Order: sequence, then structure tokens, then C-alpha cells
Amino acid sequence: MRFIPESNEKRIRCYRVLDDSGLQLISNDFKQISKEVALKMYSDMVTLQMMDNIFYEAQRQGRISFYITSMGEEAINIASAAALSADDVVLAQYREPGVLLWRGFTVQEFANQCFGNIADTGKGRQMPVHYGSNKHNYFTISSPIATQLPQAVGVAYSLKVDGKNACAVTYIGDGGTSEGDFHAGLNFAAVMEAPVVFICRNNGWAISTSVSEQFKSDGIVVKGQAYGIRSIRVDGNDALAVYNAIHTAREMAITEQRPVLVESLTYRVGHHSTSDDSTKYRFINEVEYWKMARNPVKRFKNWVENNGWWSDEEETELRTSIRKQLLQAIQIAEKTEKPPLTEMFSDVYDLPPSNLREQEKQLRETISRYPGDYPSDVSI
Repeated sequence: MRFIPESNEKRIRCYRVLDDSGLQLISNDFKQISKEVALKMYSDMVTLQMMDNIFYEAQRQGRISFYITSMGEEAINIASAAALSADDVVLAQYREPGVLLWRGFTVQEFANQCFGNIADTGKGRQMPVHYGSNKHNYFTISSPIATQLPQAVGVAYSLKVDGKNACAVTYIGDGGTSEGDFHAGLNFAAVMEAPVVFICRNNGWAISTSVSEQFKSDGIVVKGQAYGIRSIRVDGNDALAVYNAIHTAREMAITEQRPVLVESLTYRVGHHSTSDDSTKYRFINEVEYWKMARNPVKRFKNWVENNGWWSDEEETELRTSIRKQLLQAIQIAEKTEKPPLTEMFSDVYDLPPSNLREQEKQLRETISRYPGDYPSDVSI
């Protein structure tokens, strides 16, 4: 009689290409990227970093209602996006705007969504940072945690049935792995042999709950094995490691018609959102360590510089240009009118049901009765 032990004696190793200073650890065990791709990756990582800082401040100034940053997780965003094809369908959580940025979503489109104006492709219906773009094969973000995982498996199975040379890619945080949809999604994918890549950002915190209080297993990577899914653990702050792991995982998913799980170890440097104060549950020096010593943007910059592809002058020019674009985008988005109220009740039903008609009537009556409580630009 032999019981399977509750855990392995050794932790699953973490795949890395660069050390913490950006020096290359291995020479031939990863897919080489061109100078052009590397510089776009770095540029987009800087753009994402600066967008987070400026949009976060805009929320603090009361100009937008809510915001979530990707600080500390820029490499997972951009490097994973760079490793995918434009035909791959992405179902993200809410900390992957970098995937959209890589695919061509402009800073103006990000600003329009956060301000919910008439130019927002979501017609102002979603909370800020709940982006979506049909054009870029990026499903609209929804707030409920982990619901996108089983949906991604359905998308992947559809791609398989249609014989497409593409896969579905879905993102989740470590907190999302505590949801039932995570387990249902993985099991569904394994049984149906769906070409889907699950990317888990294990950033240490599910809002205020640390990973040590979420599960006793060796992180997330072992959960894939439990469901019969090929899995890997990667250093999520190492852009080259993320790029190589996702590139390889995508090839496996498509050529072998199988799901793959990638656990990316990282750290959430920012607060969970603008509704959170992380100093209440973690030490400031812990955050500063990850922000400075383990910064993925700085780490990748060092590698690019070591290759002779980047200079201080180019750095200054890049950051000046991005800052100008972001500030201009915010000014334009803020001045652009809001969508008419009819947009709140359209596009779901061919003929609005009675309850929606009644809600619209009540809303219009309320605005007419209390005009001082609503913005003057609200169209009724």
C-alpha cells in the first residue's frame, strides 16, 4: 500500500533567461528575438509603466472613477503578447492592458475607455480598465474573477473545430485559481484537448490575501499536472523567459492540440486597485525591494543596452514623447462628450423588454426631476 505524498520534496524549478541585473544566463535555450522586436517590447513596457502612473494620478484627481495598474508585471503583459499571433484570441483578466497595447490599441483608445466617452468602443458601459476590442481579438474584460477561463476553453475548442492555426490565450491571477471556474476551465480544456494557453500571474497577493493563505501546494504549476495539463513555471519579471515560454506553449497548443499552463512568478508592486491601500497588509520595504531590485522594465532595459541597441538619449526622447501622448490623450478624452443615455439600453435585445423600457423611463424622470445632481452634458 502506497499513498501519493501531499507534495514533492523539491519545488518545481523556475525557468529564467536573464539574472536580476539583466545579464544572460543561458545562450542557446531560448528563441532569439530581433532588435526590432526587442525595442518594441521595451518601448511598450515603458509606455505601460507611464500610462499606469499618469492614469492612476488622474483617478486620484477625481477625473476618472477607478483604475488598476500593472506595475511590476509589465514583462508578463508585453512579452507574452509579443510571443503570440494576431489571430490568437485573448481573454484577459484586468491586469493585461499591455497585450492590447502591443496589438495596436492606442493610448487615446485607452483614455476614451477610462473616461467612458462617446469614442469608447464599449460605449461607456464598462468600468475603467475593462477594455475590449473585436479588431484586436481581445474579449471585453469582465469583473467577476475567473469566468474567462471556461469561456477561453470554449473559444479554443471552436478554433480547433474550424481548423484554425491559432489558439486561445487566457490570463488569471493567483487569487483567481481559488475560484471554481479555474478548476472547471482546466478540466474542461484537458478533457476536450483544447488549444488554449492558461497564463497565471502569481504576483503574491489576491488583494490582501497572500498566496500562503490561499493554497498549500507548490504554487500554481502543480495544479496543471493534477488535471493532465503540461505546465511550466517561469520568472515573470524576465521578459525573455516569458517570451520564450509563451512562444513554445503556443506552438504546443496548436501543433499538438492540447492545453498548456504557464505560471509566471512576479510581484504586484502597485495597490490592487485605486480602491485598495496595500500598506495595510504588507511592508513598504517589501514593495520597494521588488520595485527597485527586481524591476522587470529596468532588467530588460539593461539587456537591451548590453546588446548596444539603446542609449540614454533614446531613453529621454522615448519617455518625453510618451508622456506628451498620454497627457494629450487624457485632455481629449476628458473633453469628449458622453454617450447618450439610449446606449445604456441598446445592443442586447432586438426589441427592449418591458423592464428595460421602464428603467429607462425612470432614469429620464429622475434626471429631469433632479437636474442639479447630474452632469450638465448628460443627454436625456
